[in-house]
Amino acid sequence: MNVLQLAAANLKKSKSAALFLFILMLIAGLLLNIGLTAMSVMNHFYENKVRELRDPHVSIAMNSASFKVAYGEFLASYSGVREMETEQVILLSTSTIPFYENDSGFGIRTMLLNADAARSIAPVKLIEAASTGSGEGIYVPYSWKVRNGYQLGDNLTITYRGKAYTYRITGVFESTLMGSSRLNMLKFYLPDAAYRQFTRAVGPEAQGTLMSAILSDNKQSGAVLKNYHRQFPHSNEVIIPSFWAADTETAKDGGAFIVNFISMILAAFAAVIVLVSLIVIAFRIWDSIEDGIANIGVLQAMGYTSLQIILSYVVQFSLIALAGSATGVVVSCTILPAYGQVVSTLTGLIWRGGAIAGVSLTSIATVALLVCTVALLSAARIRRLHPAVALRGGLMTHHFKRNFFPLDQTKGGLQWVHACKAMMTNGRKNLLIGSIMAAITFASVFSVVLYSNIAGDKVAFYQVLGSEMPDVGIQVQTGKDSLQLLAGIRQMTGVSKAVIMDSIIMAIQGQIVNTEISDQFEMLNNQTVYEGRYPLYDNEVAITGGLARLLGKTIGDSIKLEAGNTSYSFLITGLSQSFSAGGKGASLTLSGVHHLIPGLKEMSVNVYLKGVSKSDFIQNVKAEYGDMIWSVTNVDESQESGMQVYNSAVFAVMTIILAITVLVVVLILYLVIRTAVLKRRRELGILQAAGYTTFQLMTQVTLSIMPIAIVGIICGGVLGGLYTNVILELLLTDAGIFKVRFVVHVPLVAFLCMAIIALSFLVSLLAAYRIRKITPYCLITE
Repeated sequence: MNVLQLAAANLKKSKSAALFLFILMLIAGLLLNIGLTAMSVMNHFYENKVRELRDPHVSIAMNSASFKVAYGEFLASYSGVREMETEQVILLSTSTIPFYENDSGFGIRTMLLNADAARSIAPVKLIEAASTGSGEGIYVPYSWKVRNGYQLGDNLTITYRGKAYTYRITGVFESTLMGSSRLNMLKFYLPDAAYRQFTRAVGPEAQGTLMSAILSDNKQSGAVLKNYHRQFPHSNEVIIPSFWAADTETAKDGGAFIVNFISMILAAFAAVIVLVSLIVIAFRIWDSIEDGIANIGVLQAMGYTSLQIILSYVVQFSLIALAGSATGVVVSCTILPAYGQVVSTLTGLIWRGGAIAGVSLTSIATVALLVCTVALLSAARIRRLHPAVALRGGLMTHHFKRNFFPLDQTKGGLQWVHACKAMMTNGRKNLLIGSIMAAITFASVFSVVLYSNIAGDKVAFYQVLGSEMPDVGIQVQTGKDSLQLLAGIRQMTGVSKAVIMDSIIMAIQGQIVNTEISDQFEMLNNQTVYEGRYPLYDNEVAITGGLARLLGKTIGDSIKLEAGNTSYSFLITGLSQSFSAGGKGASLTLSGVHHLIPGLKEMSVNVYLKGVSKSDFIQNVKAEYGDMIWSVTNVDESQESGMQVYNSAVFAVMTIILAITVLVVVLILYLVIRTAVLKRRRELGILQAAGYTTFQLMTQVTLSIMPIAIVGIICGGVLGGLYTNVILELLLTDAGIFKVRFVVHVPLVAFLCMAIIALSFLVSLLAAYRIRKITPYCLITE
């Protein structure tokens, strides 16, 4: 009870400081709980969604002419397959669909299913439906509502082979494998009559067969596809252009990453806030011991043990930490639904995750334990304090501080000299301000650099993702010579360069990988090889760093690639990075791929323009080579449309971090200046009696703070500029990203630092305004 009484007495003496720490603990608990909850939910998000929707763990589709009964029998009899189903679908190898209602559209594989057909796997479950006429329109994936802005009643146009088919949206559904463009397949449902009409319109070549399988263990979905390719080496997209396959493990790796990335940033910023809080707590305890050392001696003389006095400090700050973090967790429970909407937008799936009791308790316990530990360590010096020494104010024999900047010898204005003297007499305060300013400035720079490279100049971001960004992408018509088309395009007006760039699925030592193919890798704008070089000859290959680490390979080793029933050994010449397919991929020259697939023709052509508009070039190339082209895509437009959802998410994170930065600066400076004013109360009163005005004293206090604050802010800005890419590499390594070259715009970072400095100066000046209450008369009569 004595310990609690002491803790309560300490809290009463420093109510404003306790409130400040409570707010910091609240912010830390809030961010930490949101970040940890999101990461915890995403660990099983896709598995739970698959179970809820009865979606397949493995889906394989191809045109019906290429389908064989043995394919279905393999899946049905495969060990671990609980349920398997085959159905007829409309399979469009490439169709053009507007990403937004007024968008010109982008090319993607599309599958249309009969909404009225009976099916056990992935039955139609509408989450929204039109009140009337729901059987007359088209059902679209949920991502098209939350990401692309489509609503019930809007029109959706699917363009196939130059003919447009327009339907009214009358329903919305979820799909884990075919609900977004991430896996290069979109699924739509049409009612029976419209489905049959569309079937007749597109002809027999668009008739497809879809195989769906549900497994006992979803983690085996990748192994099922791997074994399927081994069993049927001629059933893949290399041999069958319309072939498509996907599994939930691949979908999970790609879909959950961006959510986990944002959650990790929030959790990391929560750690920064906790660190700031720990520094403040250590400062407060040291300051309390120094100012109240005589009172500690009195308590020891009254019979309180050193342990009891230490525990009173521990209990005081632990109570604040528990109350603040618990309140933050409660507040986070009200914010989680809004965060869930962000998750739904990013994944294209409804996130119903709320607070998790275990995660919430972990967040509270983590913050409280750290605070308790720091408080215990900071107050431990009381054990070495003898009661007699404490009663003498801490003096052992003598106690003289060095007189920095003596007034009679130091040149400069009295205002500045007084400020320098005050600054040099308190090293702990300087450490507190400098450390905190550096930490929050670093976090602010990190968020601003992240946003400027994702929402602003996206070149570096596309390099990180491994995405090539031509002006126009052209898919070659089946059976046509891509090299002949390439030669013709290179001669067209306004073409700066054009290269073959395509990708196919291959196997490398049992791993299914996405292999990119080009005739001239050196002409690509996005050079993703971060060590070594791209392949130049037909016996060379570059593989991703994630695949190299998985297989234990490095530059100079040989590796065997397989396509169908053909294999060939290649020499590894470089390590690249790629965000897709879990960071597993490879790069081959056009001559190199012919070792595995002789006579391969159908390829895509990347076109880079100069001095001509994309729309004009698209019209010209269609007019001149229309019979050789399957589809033409304005790549910039389609990528920009797809990036909007990520821009919004990163902007929200940046806004949160900057807002909390402002709040922390205000609270920290208020606490420090309030403490400084109280400690220097007698000195400030004497200076007032000597003729100094309130404004002059306010300026002195502000100037004693600002040099250290400016040094901390500059250090934080420099460290943020130097180490933002390093931290991103650490966060993204598991996703297959090993080299991040985000552009740090020095003027932007400088402007941010100047803004924080200006804010600090303004807050310091306002906080010092309480000096007006100090008068010589009050000091005499107290």
